[in-house]
Amino acid sequence: MRKTVALNVVGLTPELADKRMPEVSRWLSEAQVARIQEVTPAVTCAAQATFFTGEHPSEHGIVANGWYFRDECEVKFWRQSNKLVQAPKIWDMARAEDPRCTTANLFGWYNMYSSADYSVTPRPMYPADGRKLPDIYSHPSVARDELQRELGAFPLFDFWGPKTSIKSSQWIADAAIWVDRKYHPTLTLVYLPHLDYCLQRLGPRDSSLAQDLGEIDSVCAKLIRYFEGEGAQVVLFSEYGITSVTTPIHINRALRERGLVAVREELGRELLDAGASAAFAVADHQIAHIYVNDLSRLNEVRGIVESLDGVERVLDAAGKAEYHLDHPRSGEIVALAKANAWFTYYYWLDDARAPDFARTVDIHRKPGYDPAELFIDPALAAPMVKAGVALLKKKLGFRYLMELIPLDATLVKGSHGRPVDDPAQAPLLAAKQSGLWEGSTIPAAGVCRILLAHLRG
Repeated sequence: MRKTVALNVVGLTPELADKRMPEVSRWLSEAQVARIQEVTPAVTCAAQATFFTGEHPSEHGIVANGWYFRDECEVKFWRQSNKLVQAPKIWDMARAEDPRCTTANLFGWYNMYSSADYSVTPRPMYPADGRKLPDIYSHPSVARDELQRELGAFPLFDFWGPKTSIKSSQWIADAAIWVDRKYHPTLTLVYLPHLDYCLQRLGPRDSSLAQDLGEIDSVCAKLIRYFEGEGAQVVLFSEYGITSVTTPIHINRALRERGLVAVREELGRELLDAGASAAFAVADHQIAHIYVNDLSRLNEVRGIVESLDGVERVLDAAGKAEYHLDHPRSGEIVALAKANAWFTYYYWLDDARAPDFARTVDIHRKPGYDPAELFIDPALAAPMVKAGVALLKKKLGFRYLMELIPLDATLVKGSHGRPVDDPAQAPLLAAKQSGLWEGSTIPAAGVCRILLAHLRG
């Protein structure tokens, strides 16, 4: 099989590449380029599972970045076990055709305990004293120490949170080169997330994006030069396009005001009690799965959701089948936002009663996706002093809370999850190898077939 490198440049669109990414634009001008018709929801976990299995969420089961685990009565986001993906993966398919074909999955999601030959993914350490320490998981396990000895510790706090920067994507790019030199995989999958964060902060048409676009352009150029120099063929693709948003939809607050969402109090704060709620929403960017424990109130719940400003459509059983979301993990109904709107997870009615994790970066404890984690609360008088005190506690081994995150959803300027309306803002797929596809649009589930064809040469 032909040595192939697939670069997943999250958020890359024709509009961004054409205007402010000269190296990528030059490469694209020599390649065949098509629009990817996004999977719904067009979010990281669902998109990657669709790309790497060739199946829809109705088959592979990744209906969002997180969902309600009904048997545990808990909402869980950003799980890492590959066993959650309920379909064969591209590396299994390629190996079945050619047992000599090996695959490296670098920072793609659901990257732990998979059948890929080589893998690297973030895996922080959480000591009992409450600290969160940067680290990675790798297979083979020896690569974990070798990589960080050579490249330094993975810059976790530049990967997600208000401190995000190009450093994390640069580290991933360097790791991809390191893995290639050491293991020489046939297929290398590389996840480069940098644009995802600045586009959610600023929106896709903010003039101050120029620096971020230039930074990721340089990272892509470095990888393309290296891998093409090693005789590899490069495929460039993105998961989704990010559009400008102005309208946060507080779906759980609306359900709570009608007596559907239950909470329990702990130390004066409110925690969502999913198992005791008649209905609640798991918000994930521009999609929300609404789980209705009391089915006698299903029509009432649907009416409430449909009436919310910013909601474009509510999917019932037939609608879920239309969007390939008819899977047991999906909510009883699913809401899609309008192009300028997105769903918050907020369920409290008084910010003074918000849970302690609401003002921190805590992707696993929050029962929904929270893009406000990309910001430092502008209402804080001296945020760096507050952060310094917390870091001092950390160094001394004390428990601490890094309470810097705002509860103001209007700060968010970009989102994704629904198919974009403007083709210039859509995700793309590009390759220099000809004859891999026909037409100008490729369904998300077709990406797997194209990558396999590329491997075959």
